[in-house]
Amino acid sequence: MPEILFSRNDAIATITLNRPDKLNSFTRSMHAELSTALSQVENDPSIRVLVLTGAGRGFCAGQDLADLSFTPGAMTDLGELIDSHFNPLIRRLQDLPMPVIASVRGAAAGAGANLALACDIVLASHSASFLQAFAKIGLLPDSGGTWFLPQKIGMARAMGLAMLADKLPAEKAEQWGLIWKCVDDREDKDALDKETQALAAHLASQPTKALAMIKHALRASLHNTLPQQLALERDMQRELGNSHDYAEGVNAFLEKRAPRFTGD
Repeated sequence: MPEILFSRNDAIATITLNRPDKLNSFTRSMHAELSTALSQVENDPSIRVLVLTGAGRGFCAGQDLADLSFTPGAMTDLGELIDSHFNPLIRRLQDLPMPVIASVRGAAAGAGANLALACDIVLASHSASFLQAFAKIGLLPDSGGTWFLPQKIGMARAMGLAMLADKLPAEKAEQWGLIWKCVDDREDKDALDKETQALAAHLASQPTKALAMIKHALRASLHNTLPQQLALERDMQRELGNSHDYAEGVNAFLEKRAPRFTGD
């Protein structure tokens, strides 16, 4: 059975983590399959939205500890695993030139939680939860966890989640601003899928180049000075002002009709 499923629906690509019996926890082979799927997305300019989700009852439980070469009493070089697999994965997700939606059902734990947080917009079912489980086994949050958490929810909450390793329900994660939306699926078990599909379809109809630059500019603001950010906005706006989608957006506004963006 493939550990990653890849599908296309017009301009929307979906990558599904597919180890449901292990809560989609990562193995080295799963990393390799995911890397191949991301290459398909990176090399296909017709893809305008990526959805990342998990099969079964969970999103991703992080690293499968059984897949590690662990010997009691011996030293383990986790840095090699992170450097060769998790860090490149997080960087690739952040650098994709289209919106990336994480659709989270059930547990998102350890690196699985931070995999979701690396996406641009996170939708989660009411039953979903986010868990920085690292301290329970003597580690610290990786896969960008120590960067995403304080940026998104502030240092006090980040410190509590990382040190106490408490489960954060999706509803509270939305209230704290960690995720975009908690979808109430208690009466309709397909509510999360419907919400994800609707959001993906909307984003696929929008000016993709502008959305890519929004992603880049907002993340750059975290380390830029105000003059640097103003200069970046100027340069990006100059490029977007010469795009087909800007011309279409203005014409549609003047003609009082819905725009037909192509992503160019």
